[in-house]
Amino acid sequence: MSQLPIPIVNPDSQAYWDGAREERLMIRQCKSCGVKHFLPRYLCPACWSTDLEWIAASGRGTVHSYTVIRRAPLPEFNDLVPYVVALVDLEEGPRMMANILGEGALDTRIGDAVDVCYQARGETAKVPQFTRRGAQGNN
Repeated sequence: MSQLPIPIVNPDSQAYWDGAREERLMIRQCKSCGVKHFLPRYLCPACWSTDLEWIAASGRGTVHSYTVIRRAPLPEFNDLVPYVVALVDLEEGPRMMANILGEGALDTRIGDAVDVCYQARGETAKVPQFTRRGAQGNN
């Protein structure tokens, strides 16, 4: 079992974390204006409507930017450094931050195609992360 921190779930993010546990990447879509967005929130960031729905994203995206973490922010991350944290532009439009996992993760570059994968946390939680498309050892 992973010793990494588990997600903190609140009413606005419950469906997101439930989807992740089932290995589905969920994002919000506004029923009023159609804008798709991430982070989970109760208001549309474009039109402020509360008429939102959860939709499943494809899990495919492109690296917008990234950084290599070489100093662990918490002791639980000591065994992972160095690791990559990236801003990923999802095919559906929203941008999200996640780690790039798998073989070749440290070779990540802007513009790389990535696919969602899921990292277990605790006994039941999973966190959406990404792997570089075409890298060996991807899930």
